[in-house]
Amino acid sequence: MTSALLVPSPTSLPVAGSPERFFVHRVYCVGRNYADHAREMGNDPDREPPFFFAKPADAIFAVDEGVPARHVAPHEVPYPPQTHNLHFEMELVVAIGRGGSDIEPHAALDHVWGYGAGVDLTRRDLQDTAKSLRRPWDLSKGFDFSAPCTPLVPASGGGHPASARIWLNVDDEPKQMGDLADQIWAVPDIVAALSRSVTLLPGDVIFTGTPAGVGALVPGNVVTGGIDGIGELSFRVV
Repeated sequence: MTSALLVPSPTSLPVAGSPERFFVHRVYCVGRNYADHAREMGNDPDREPPFFFAKPADAIFAVDEGVPARHVAPHEVPYPPQTHNLHFEMELVVAIGRGGSDIEPHAALDHVWGYGAGVDLTRRDLQDTAKSLRRPWDLSKGFDFSAPCTPLVPASGGGHPASARIWLNVDDEPKQMGDLADQIWAVPDIVAALSRSVTLLPGDVIFTGTPAGVGALVPGNVVTGGIDGIGELSFRVV
């Protein structure tokens, strides 16, 4: 007898300098967490409670490994369907190691296992259309290969970065340049706020927002980016 339920392989990210893996449970993202990016998107940068959206867990992957199960060569990210305006957004990635709910900001870093640097790829035209029609914009953010990421750095070795250069280039041309210290909501505030809406669990991952300079990608572009002290990534859009 064959089973009616096919169990997919779990999503995981490599750990920098280690053979171990970090298994991903859920992927959350923070919107408008840098004032300069909020302004460039036509929004008020005043400090308001952070808001969140989600990506499928298997949208995240380490670009230095490739994704052989989907026949994608290493360092290559496919241009997604249903869009003519694919945008890049470089972000700090927070990996949760200890779960909890209603976490206080002063205790939030005790729940963080480590950090990475990732790109929130966005089908901007789908997002703009959904916003104009007051519809959900899940599919503008949650699609295959929409969250390339570096290997994760454990906080036990690298600490908790409050200030570090975050940057992204396209074809060696600088596009985004900022500092983690410019975030409207720091990591402890983000973890605390999200834990009031959901019970955080080990394996949850949070993208914490992007600085100004987001823009479009086309097939053939080579994207490089990273966060000082955490990691760098590079991929070609195909």
